[in-house]
Amino acid sequence: MSDFAQYRLAWEPRLLSIVRIMTGLLFLEHGLAKILDFPHQPTHHAFVLFSLNPGLQGSLELVGGALLALGLFTRPVAFVLSGDMAVAYFMAHAPKSFFPLLNGGELAIVYCFIFLYFWLAGGGVWSLDWLRAPMQAHVGEIAREQIASDLWAVSRVPEAAQGRARPARPPARTPEPAEGGFDRTNRR
Repeated sequence: MSDFAQYRLAWEPRLLSIVRIMTGLLFLEHGLAKILDFPHQPTHHAFVLFSLNPGLQGSLELVGGALLALGLFTRPVAFVLSGDMAVAYFMAHAPKSFFPLLNGGELAIVYCFIFLYFWLAGGGVWSLDWLRAPMQAHVGEIAREQIASDLWAVSRVPEAAQGRARPARPPARTPEPAEGGFDRTNRR
């Protein structure tokens, strides 16, 4: 395996964690601005808990962003947040214009799809989910990632593992000697 392939395999799960942490922190910032008015925005609306925005949306952004940054319950949180961003796009941005550049919905689309990716990929090695999982899950996951990401892995796998090897023949059966040690099959 080349040095680049080893480097890539070592850093892929770590980079997934870095992207998850940064995305979670940026999403958390939206929730902080809506709920605690930090950082202050000129268009800030007072927080009302039982409202769609900033109430429910701000709560999802604050709690979901924190859980995502920590890597705790990454898959279910990412699934909920992906749906949340899809709904936000179609409710707040799509009515303004068909084009995301004109309706201001690019960030909602990016968040939607990156959360969808986290739902499938998980939190990476630097997450609380990784610490909570049993060690056997990590060994299998790492081996699958290495095999799947290496384009040349199939050529290096023995034929038996690829399913192309001939089935092993059972050992030849030798006749058992009859009573008294006399073998009746070898008589002349």
